[in-house]
Amino acid sequence: MLSKIRVAQLLTILQSPEFVSFQKGDWAISGEKIPDLVALTMGFSVQEDLSWPGLQAGPLFQRPRANVLVVVRGVDSLALPQSVASYPLENPVPFTLDSVAETIHSLFAEDTPVVLQLAPSEERLYMLGKANAVFEDLPVTLQQIRARLSQDGSVLASLPLNSLSRNAEADLLFLSEVQVLHDITALLQRHRHLAKDHSPDLYSLELSGLEELSRLYGQDSPQYRDATAILASVLQKFGEDVYGLYGNSAVVEVVTVKTFEAPLTRKSRSILESQQISNPGSPYNLAYKYNFQYAVIFNIVLWLMIALALAVIVVAYNLWNMDPGYDSIIYRMTNQKIRMD
Repeated sequence: MLSKIRVAQLLTILQSPEFVSFQKGDWAISGEKIPDLVALTMGFSVQEDLSWPGLQAGPLFQRPRANVLVVVRGVDSLALPQSVASYPLENPVPFTLDSVAETIHSLFAEDTPVVLQLAPSEERLYMLGKANAVFEDLPVTLQQIRARLSQDGSVLASLPLNSLSRNAEADLLFLSEVQVLHDITALLQRHRHLAKDHSPDLYSLELSGLEELSRLYGQDSPQYRDATAILASVLQKFGEDVYGLYGNSAVVEVVTVKTFEAPLTRKSRSILESQQISNPGSPYNLAYKYNFQYAVIFNIVLWLMIALALAVIVVAYNLWNMDPGYDSIIYRMTNQKIRMD
């Protein structure tokens, strides 16, 4: 019955701190506004005001330490046991969090925040800041992830596979994405110091295993039903783990979309490319950005130069108009000596 009623594609707020206030309601939000919503939850400004009543203004000096956005393709909604709020998603066009990542990098470049954008099915990975060291051992390619499934600590030992097969290609793709979620939380638990710094972290994950299962088996198949149940349980635990690791100061969103209305073409980026660009501090091969102290330094140098220039002008003017007989002690003493002689 629920599956027939809940047909709308959803934005679900899985976890959120108390100072980020989401109001419960049926206010729809456009897919292209998701990056602005993520930016606002992290305390950043956006170019256009988001006229959406679901998010209320919060404290000025409090912001979450991390934002985690998980996009699940191939399903309208997931039966998540616990969530803060859910909103209908209209106009589900493809979107990226590149603008949010660029804002974090420009504001907190010296603190090297964690920025991780990952789509296992497309082998697309983008890491920035401390993510380079923390997620260095994270399997990226499908071959690496499938090899990880056969190692110790694999999710295959703890998941109820039921109708899912370890040999089918689509099943392995779905299980690989579940393994990536497990490995991310495991690496974060190993590097708990990330949640204690002053720079916010950003995670963007795109999962398409359910889409492949739906295309291969159909939505009424036992494989698809078992996979949706597994993913809902795994995402719930993933959100709780990340929320706890960041000291209950993280926002975790889940976007469930049947399919995007337009294809999204992106160029894959690798950590190795950061050594080839002209500016290693910029992931977009841009020119160096000035520091936030630039305005202060500029004003100090400018007014000091003006003061020195005025001082030189005043001294030069007085020297030019000086009367050696009256204004100079040297000539004055010399004249007195001549008179005495």
